[in-house]
Amino acid sequence: MLNDFSKQCSESKLSPLCEQLITASKQAFSVNNGNIPKWENALSTIRLQNTGTLNYAAPYLDIDATHIDKDNLESSLKQLMPWRKGPYQIGDLQLDSEWRGDMKWNRVLPHIQSLKGKTVLDVGSGNGYFTYLMSLAGAQMALGIEPFLLFNYQFQAIRTLINNPPHAFVLPLRLEDMPVQPLFDTVFSMGVLYHQKNHMAHLQQLKDILTKDGELVLETLVINKKYGDQIIPKDRYARMRNVWCLPSTDTLHSWLEQTGFSDIKLVDITKTTAEEQRATHWIGDNTQSLKDFLNPNDDNLTIEGLPAPLRATVICRV
Repeated sequence: MLNDFSKQCSESKLSPLCEQLITASKQAFSVNNGNIPKWENALSTIRLQNTGTLNYAAPYLDIDATHIDKDNLESSLKQLMPWRKGPYQIGDLQLDSEWRGDMKWNRVLPHIQSLKGKTVLDVGSGNGYFTYLMSLAGAQMALGIEPFLLFNYQFQAIRTLINNPPHAFVLPLRLEDMPVQPLFDTVFSMGVLYHQKNHMAHLQQLKDILTKDGELVLETLVINKKYGDQIIPKDRYARMRNVWCLPSTDTLHSWLEQTGFSDIKLVDITKTTAEEQRATHWIGDNTQSLKDFLNPNDDNLTIEGLPAPLRATVICRV
């Protein structure tokens, strides 16, 4: 995959970054992780399957492969659980991930500038579900960055099944690993900001890699302003350990203004439901999902008594 990325990167406006990105990715893949042999074995088996063309047939990213060995493919893909982002369909195999990513995409897509011919970054891309959608929407280069190695292997597993894969790639990098050069026309940060201890540093890093007049698509957890300007969870939020701050939409707007973004527009605000985030047999032994994270007597509250997940999408420019 890195060889393909190197070729496409060198032919794109990211060419000044190629060597740094590939070197950093090779270092990330070389860590001592006891799961890698299992993941590599799964990939080796998946490579024996027939390939197909990638299309978007909501809710699925669909690979129209024929004559797949369905049982064998399912077994191999389940070696890469949990599958958080998706869903995917390969032939007649439906991979129903925890999240219905199409629902978020349908909320975001009507409000963003055209991706046709653009260079796009997907921060915290997971297994690349949205990165592929960005490519299918016309991006010349869609780059996802995701430090969690398992999700990189999931991306490679899906890519292995695609005949003539699009110019979409996922590298095992953090935003902090990206060279600070303003080369991306559109940057997506979806479901990432609330995991940042220093939210202002994250916003500044996003701004610094955008081209002049580039667009940021920011999707994050927020609170209704009746709860105040922000909530800083003392321990967990909806059973998540690493949620540092939940702002009101006004506070989020202020953060973006302070960072230097302009033309800031709140384009969507949606309460997360069990239709969008649900337990499936593709998430492994820990079968808890949203319904387990909410107060059983009041789904407006988390199990910890905090406001239930509410997600806002904001579009702004450099």
